[in-house]
Amino acid sequence: MEEQNPVPARLKAARKKAKITQKDLGIKIGMEESSASGRMNHYEKGRHMPDINTLRRMAKELDVPLNYFFCDNDLSAELACKIDKMTEEEMVALLEYLKRY
Repeated sequence: MEEQNPVPARLKAARKKAKITQKDLGIKIGMEESSASGRMNHYEKGRHMPDINTLRRMAKELDVPLNYFFCDNDLSAELACKIDKMTEEEMVALLEYLKRY
């Protein structure tokens, strides 16, 4: 069984959560207005894969960490988002806690 690329579904979910259209997201990350909607649609449908710099701009605009796009399941995606919002001290404490298991 071929592994599915998680990026298209994660991108669509983050965009919908942010309540932004494909076109608006494309424009906000620097795409031409005339092609923004089509390009974003191709990314969400998995026809094309955005390069890493485009993904970084999307992540910043959608307020998710870059690694969110690569999470294989919803739980790890949610954890990635929560960890991204933690302070460094909170991350260290969490890591110390997890090392006990």
